[in-house]
Amino acid sequence: MASESATSIHARTCHLCEANCGVLVEVQGRKTVSIRGNPDHVLSRGHICPKATALADLQDDPDRLRRPIKRTADGWQEIDWETAFAEIGARMAGIIASGGQPALYMGNPNAHNYATGTQTGVLRKALGVRTLYSASTLDQIPHQLVQMWMYGHNALFPIPDVERTHFMLIIGGNPLASNGSVWTVPDVKKRLKAVQARGGQVVVIDPRRTETAKIASAHHFIRPGTDTALLLALLKALDEAGLVAPGRLAPMLDDGWDAAWQAIRGFEVAPLAAHCGIDEAVIRDLAAKLGSGDPAIVYGRMGVSVTEAGTLNLWLIQLLNIATGNLDREGGVMFSSPVVDLVAGAGPGTYDRFRSRIGNRPEVISEFPCALLPEEIATPGEGQVKALVVISGNPALSAPGAWGEALPQLDLMVSIDMYVTATSAHAHYILPPCGPLEKDHYPLLLGPIAIRNYADYSAPTLPMEEGAKADWEIVAELARAILAAKGEAVPNIVPPRAVLSSMLARSDYPVTLEELEANPNGVDFGPHVQRLPERLQTPDKRIACAPPLCLEALKQWRADLAQVPEGQLLLIGRRHVRNNNSWLHNSPRLAKGPDRCTAMIHPDDAAAHGIATGDQVRVTSRVGSVQLAAEVSEDVMPGVISIPHGFGQDKPGTRLSVAAKRPGVSLNDLTDPAAMDPISGNAVLNGTPVTLEKVEQAVAAE
Repeated sequence: MASESATSIHARTCHLCEANCGVLVEVQGRKTVSIRGNPDHVLSRGHICPKATALADLQDDPDRLRRPIKRTADGWQEIDWETAFAEIGARMAGIIASGGQPALYMGNPNAHNYATGTQTGVLRKALGVRTLYSASTLDQIPHQLVQMWMYGHNALFPIPDVERTHFMLIIGGNPLASNGSVWTVPDVKKRLKAVQARGGQVVVIDPRRTETAKIASAHHFIRPGTDTALLLALLKALDEAGLVAPGRLAPMLDDGWDAAWQAIRGFEVAPLAAHCGIDEAVIRDLAAKLGSGDPAIVYGRMGVSVTEAGTLNLWLIQLLNIATGNLDREGGVMFSSPVVDLVAGAGPGTYDRFRSRIGNRPEVISEFPCALLPEEIATPGEGQVKALVVISGNPALSAPGAWGEALPQLDLMVSIDMYVTATSAHAHYILPPCGPLEKDHYPLLLGPIAIRNYADYSAPTLPMEEGAKADWEIVAELARAILAAKGEAVPNIVPPRAVLSSMLARSDYPVTLEELEANPNGVDFGPHVQRLPERLQTPDKRIACAPPLCLEALKQWRADLAQVPEGQLLLIGRRHVRNNNSWLHNSPRLAKGPDRCTAMIHPDDAAAHGIATGDQVRVTSRVGSVQLAAEVSEDVMPGVISIPHGFGQDKPGTRLSVAAKRPGVSLNDLTDPAAMDPISGNAVLNGTPVTLEKVEQAVAAE
């Protein structure tokens, strides 16, 4: 038997963000001695960001729940698993039998957890819900919707081939902070610098001079929410310069190609340039670089997605990559050949099969807008949400809406969460999963958007603590308890490892789960290759270039163009590499350093309001107001205020002792829940109109 004092090193994947970096975890018994980058990992090549070290903090956090807890009149009470499942099952069955509507919310960490995803279908069946609510409608649902319409499947993500490109235009993205974002690309800084080292360029368009912008070849400020004007101007400039050249894509374009250009040609570059605040000469130069014939990429992320024109923007980005011949091209944007192919294994997606009770919003890929859920809970009537299950999410901080008022109105709320957060504090039951180093990992959703075709399976680093359960076990047993209480058939649990093994058996690659487990550094299956037209899932195997709702949205955008008010202060978020939404704020290693929850303000706006760095300021929107310290900086453009996302860890009932020392304020206390992309239902988190004032500090009498 191994000595308790002996140390061992385990190779695994850090699953805290999209980069999926390989790490080497040194443990002594159950104590984590060190976490460092794995130089032999096929994708990350030794790179890690500061978040990887937080795996140890999460694993050993004294604030992390180890057993189920139940809300009582005297506070939280620890209970056993069997009792928790039995009580929840009975209560949920009773609510459903009496006509109460249950709902399911899935937070962003679920995209990093293949195992839970293998069980959620049974839970949805047990709850009887047609749709779910998730972080997708706070993020990337416009990407998926446009991909479904144009390429025939919502999971056909065009992936920037950064390692072979000559020119990359990044609009509203900050991959140095996000480690990618809908793009699994560890060590992105080195990869972007390599573009420049081989004579290429990286250009960033953003209202803030981000970490990525600071290493770019050029950066241009853009007024928040005006990306549509820039994208249209680039397309029109390409057309006027005779640089529209789809090349080998031409036979794959349907008749919508002509319809799209007919609409685009109704615009002029100069007024579009004036609207977005980027010089016409700059736009024409960017268009010339994109249309030069050399491999080029247009990559747009949160800044273009979380706007009222999110779906419209993502459509125009696809048109730019098609128009320059850079879709399905080495050095352009390419489609992966994943080991586990979600495109082949799941339906293409759905749209507007039915509508939401509140707001009459269309269903989008089986989801309703997350921002609607508080109203669905608080509004009486048939279909009112009376019970809610939240899996690994904290929408009370990460989503707009009056969550603090709505959640206490539920007859039953169950949170599957490691912590008592701003959201789970309102639950009747909290069911905590095991620690992160006690789980296995496979990049089921993130592998297909990686910069190379690869596979990587990580076995658990540590054995599970006695009495603990993994997320997937909790979801599966909860579903079984609800079905049993409803008197319905209870299926056997199929463990995720068995599901994954079956998926791999159907793969086009000759690899087994056992072989992957024996190669903890991952297995590289090579760079992306051209996949069109066979990869298209449209009925006619052609690209649907002009989705009708996108054409309608463009017509409406043009009609509204003159109505955009000038002179307003506009709010944007920001992200730091040491944070990931709201769920890493209790790591001592990540929380240290300067206060990051500040209101970043341009010197001109600060001077106009008599504000200096360190002053307390009040930022107010239509729906709320927050107070925080000012940070005067030329890194943000005039007329824009930037407050980071994910803070506000002092909401009532929260039990996060490290985060509580510097809780910050919640950006979403200012975000208007009524503001949505009308097509996708994605929340508008970028460009919120706000006012600014200095908070005069009272001086104590001597």
